[in-house]
Amino acid sequence: MSVSAVVTGLGVLAPNGLGVQDFWAATRGGKGGIGRITRFDASSYPARLAGEIPGFTAEDHLPSRLLPQTDRMTRLALVAADWALADAGVTSAELPEFDMGVVTASHSGGFEFGQNELRKLWSLGSQHVSAYQSFAWFYAVNSGQISIRNNMKGPSGVVVSDQAGGLDAVAQARRQIRKGTKLIVSGAVDASLCPWGWVAQLAGGRLSTSDEPTRAYRPFDADASGHVPGEGGAILIVEDADAARQRGARIYGEIAGYGATIDPRPGSGGEPGLRRALETALADAGVRPEEIDVVFADAAALPELDRAEAEALIAVFGARGVPVTAPKTMTGRLYSGAAPLDLAAAFLAFADGVIPPTVNTDPMPEYGLDLVLGTPRPAALRTAVVLARGQGGFNSALVVRAVD
Repeated sequence: MSVSAVVTGLGVLAPNGLGVQDFWAATRGGKGGIGRITRFDASSYPARLAGEIPGFTAEDHLPSRLLPQTDRMTRLALVAADWALADAGVTSAELPEFDMGVVTASHSGGFEFGQNELRKLWSLGSQHVSAYQSFAWFYAVNSGQISIRNNMKGPSGVVVSDQAGGLDAVAQARRQIRKGTKLIVSGAVDASLCPWGWVAQLAGGRLSTSDEPTRAYRPFDADASGHVPGEGGAILIVEDADAARQRGARIYGEIAGYGATIDPRPGSGGEPGLRRALETALADAGVRPEEIDVVFADAAALPELDRAEAEALIAVFGARGVPVTAPKTMTGRLYSGAAPLDLAAAFLAFADGVIPPTVNTDPMPEYGLDLVLGTPRPAALRTAVVLARGQGGFNSALVVRAVD
């Protein structure tokens, strides 16, 4: 019998709330965090809205010695990891160092660090590391900094698969738990709201150019025209279920099933891979479609991608066969941090018996989705699916369920 991997701690930093309680209160209430960018002057860019984390000051949470060697993304990740460990009741100094590891995800977060390195190159010459080397190194920074800060010498790694990466990292954490590691810090936090990062995101062609926060990000809507980026995400503490119970930990839920696919080559006429990822996750969890209580959608807000997601859901669950929600409409798409934040919302929804709403969208009836709109929907929840897709054809699905 496979070892069960459970989540015992959550650390959340989101555009609509700092910490689990503030985030969940805002998400239940449909409170958004999307607005005009303030981290830099975006007035000359075609897209000017983002989901920024308000009120976060690294100096309030981290030792001053760490600030010169980190950027915003790493600081957010370190704080989220601290909060998750505290939420799980874990003091890393009291556990065997090789029984703890870190597996996170990253996609767009190296931009601010790389931008700062470019400034050094321009001002001081080649004695500084190149920007390309900086990016290669940066992807390991968050995982490494968390490991060093908490003396975790078990398995460590970083997954890079855009928005799907957050789920892929948690699935890798489950894999390491099954191999014998007792605790893995996982999930993701992303942050790329800087001029260089903004230009790169615009080049992808998926950003909304609306200046109205309530109309900019509208998945499954006739007016869907792209997403609003955001910063933040969630760090999760994944543990061996038996070890968690032995220490009397509160358990949010179990990581029950996982599936991942790659879309066929563009223009090949092949079917998108999201349906296969979803079916693989259900089979891995040993659950039937009718046992799923809610789906947290990827919600790309581009007509072709919205249609593909709706078709996958209908093929598996039937038309209006399962409640669907996209609370990321309140925060923007957080890249690798988005799906871990959805996982956190799913676990909190289990506890409260409500499905958080999707806001600011009017879904097209032809999509055939039972989208939870406007206000939270009371429901008896035990099993949920979180979906995520990354630019480049990545598809991931994770099944989570409540634990008695």
